[in-house]
Amino acid sequence: MAAAPGSPCRRTVLAAAAAVPAAALLPGCSGGGGGRGGDRGVLRFQSLAWQKESVDANKQLVAEWNRRHPDIPVQYVQGAWPTVHDQLLTSFEGGEAPDIIHDASDDLADFAYGGHLADLTGLLPPRLRDDIPRRSWESGTFGGRVYGIPFLQEPRVLIADQVRLRRSGVRVPTVREPWTWEEFGEVAKELTGGGGYGVAWPLKEPVSVTLNLALSTGGRIFRRRPDGRAEVRFDAADQVVPRAIHDQVNVARSAARTTLGMGGADTLPGFFAGRYAVLPLGFSYRQQIVQQAPKEFEWTVLPAPGGTGGGDQGVSPQTLSIAADCPRKEEAMAFVDFLLRPPNMVRLALGDWMLPTGREALKAPELHTDRYGWSTGTALAGTLRAAPAQSVRGYPEWKDKIATPAFQEYYSGAVDLDELRERLVHDGNLVLARYQR
Repeated sequence: MAAAPGSPCRRTVLAAAAAVPAAALLPGCSGGGGGRGGDRGVLRFQSLAWQKESVDANKQLVAEWNRRHPDIPVQYVQGAWPTVHDQLLTSFEGGEAPDIIHDASDDLADFAYGGHLADLTGLLPPRLRDDIPRRSWESGTFGGRVYGIPFLQEPRVLIADQVRLRRSGVRVPTVREPWTWEEFGEVAKELTGGGGYGVAWPLKEPVSVTLNLALSTGGRIFRRRPDGRAEVRFDAADQVVPRAIHDQVNVARSAARTTLGMGGADTLPGFFAGRYAVLPLGFSYRQQIVQQAPKEFEWTVLPAPGGTGGGDQGVSPQTLSIAADCPRKEEAMAFVDFLLRPPNMVRLALGDWMLPTGREALKAPELHTDRYGWSTGTALAGTLRAAPAQSVRGYPEWKDKIATPAFQEYYSGAVDLDELRERLVHDGNLVLARYQR
């Protein structure tokens, strides 16, 4: 992360924002009526929280802020993950963007380079800047400047049927000694039989899963040329994870083909019914398992497989940004700083069943209990790295038009590895070239 100047003037404004009378503040950002012409004293905070616990935590924190800072009111605005990219693009172009923006780091590059997001480098309070590790800051940093503050992150883990795991006699992996990808393939075979599969890969959205897990084998897929431009490569290290998944489905038949087009939640009924022994899922799916699993069902959380890259995996943390055209950026940052104080970051993490990025928040006892696998997830925090695609302009188009259909066809057995490579690299680099002229 580029060093933040953090001038005394900036620090004073941030620390004293709550005490400044409304009449003395800078002109306000957009209000509840939409656009920049509404109540100019209101800052709009668009949240993408969707689980009830998470929505409640966000709304409670907004209410707390408003009670303490009546001169800098914040309005909670509900957004939605499936539509956020197009919604933000439209709102930026129309001058209707929310002032404080909740998004994911892999969605920020085009907005940052396009001038729609404020450079937060000089606005960051020292406490917040120092609390979040450098490896996390990398996910919100573009061209050496910070445009998104990473605050929640989600490792990918293995959710396993504990009874089938115990009966199989296979080695139970730990964070220090995860299964290798080869070992995971053998375990999946051992767990297959009796009408059930060893593993189910829900790969309706296969790209981020593949790219992020590929870090464990040293794969990155995106590289930088000497001139700084990004290009797609698909070398031996990049191919280990895709081949492992493909072979489980099409060669060993230890993975269910029918789940390839599913989302993670779609696989849970089959998991509870014994059709799959292991589910590779995001850490937050534990909440749905707790809510939906039969009372007698025993499950456990295991680390994802590792490789030559150790247990590293890529993540695209949830981020908070400020719109470039918000004239009250200091006050907006003061709210963000409040939202991300360690106790509040813990509340947000618990509400989303994810991990906080902040060092202090990560120490919370609630995140180190063995109950529901919290301790396993927390132990993985040090292995999380910025996803390889974070700073690549054109990534959303490459993902949607090239990589998603290519991986889906490869995993189903419709195309071979050579065809996959040709499409990812040749067709993919044609897409990226348009963004890097």
